[in-house]
Amino acid sequence: MSNSPIPVIVNGAGGKMGREVVKAVAGASDMTLIAAIDRNPDLIGKDIGEVAGIGEMEIPITNEMESMCAFAAQQKELPVMVDFTHPDGVYHNIRSAIAYGIRPVVGTTGMSAKQLKDIEEFAEKASTGCLIIPNFSIGMVLLQQAAIQASKYFDHVEIIELHHNQKADAPSGTAIQTAQLLAEMGKTFNPPEVKETEKIAGARGSLAEENIRIHSIRLPGLIAHQEVIFGAAGQIYTLRHDTSDRSCYMPGVLLSIRKVLQLKSMVYGLEKIL
Repeated sequence: MSNSPIPVIVNGAGGKMGREVVKAVAGASDMTLIAAIDRNPDLIGKDIGEVAGIGEMEIPITNEMESMCAFAAQQKELPVMVDFTHPDGVYHNIRSAIAYGIRPVVGTTGMSAKQLKDIEEFAEKASTGCLIIPNFSIGMVLLQQAAIQASKYFDHVEIIELHHNQKADAPSGTAIQTAQLLAEMGKTFNPPEVKETEKIAGARGSLAEENIRIHSIRLPGLIAHQEVIFGAAGQIYTLRHDTSDRSCYMPGVLLSIRKVLQLKSMVYGLEKIL
């Protein structure tokens, strides 16, 4: 491995998560921020360091992703793109980055199963590392591992995820991933006791794999929260993870930036690289 710093592009740099990533990368001795991309017209041309609250960095925010990818591809060291943007554009962002030989680390959720499969095949063909991480929190990984253990003993489970009201996709990628992990246990949950009737469509939440229900809440004042609730005769077992500050994701983001350089294909989930 080279001792030179890892060149990093932050896509969605002006957003709440993007600004945290900028601060984390700026504080990491083995990384250097080379570009900040955001499509908010009010931020174009502004210095990303000032926007992130850490002082001038002489890196203006741009919305020219293709140009920044071409610039990054010319760097001596392999570059990484961290993406916290929007479900509408993340698929294109990942494809573009891989085409330029840039390793994507993606926290944006909302892609379809078909899009994920296409990215997996594209990264494999290009022998380029790509990390898709629904949740960068170590605490969430531990919650999911505890849920897998509990699912061996409980047949009834539902998931509640709570996020701020600026989140565009529902259910959250983390909740979907949690349901997928439980489904991999090879059992069907929540055997019916009665024939249910929804008087209002969606009252019972969305139906994920193996009959697991996911309920989504969107309110100002929330950041990111998840409960996995198991039930059995005479008892309830609740696992909950709460985010109080977005800085909790940054150790996972920095770890992912370092690890993606060692990969030659797509990996889904933080637990796969811990």
